[in-house]
Amino acid sequence: MKKIFTENAPAAIGPYSHAIQSGNLIFCSGQTPLNPQTMIIDGETVTEQTELVLLNLETVLKAAGCDRSHIIKTSVFLKNFADFEKMNKAYEAFFGAHKPARTTVEVSRLPKDALVEIECVAEKS
Repeated sequence: MKKIFTENAPAAIGPYSHAIQSGNLIFCSGQTPLNPQTMIIDGETVTEQTELVLLNLETVLKAAGCDRSHIIKTSVFLKNFADFEKMNKAYEAFFGAHKPARTTVEVSRLPKDALVEIECVAEKS
């Protein structure tokens, strides 16, 4: 088991790693729309926040030697399921033809009152 850390992603706001590699699998902790430099939520809309969350996830994956094309499963946590369509459009634009397995759920609250958080599992080739 190997811990993955990068200074280019938001710092962990709790006792966890950015990601853990076990064999060829990379388990990424949930990312919120924190600006890595300021540690403040960027983006007022779920679309803007989803775009930053996915970029933060990709930054962690790059530290593990992967990119978005290696993602095999995501879990999306939405503060309000009414935002699903807007989140989904930003998600689709990010992944293009690559379509990992996905779970999407509504939650009552997210860290720092984010509108969206996404975690993923990737496979390193």
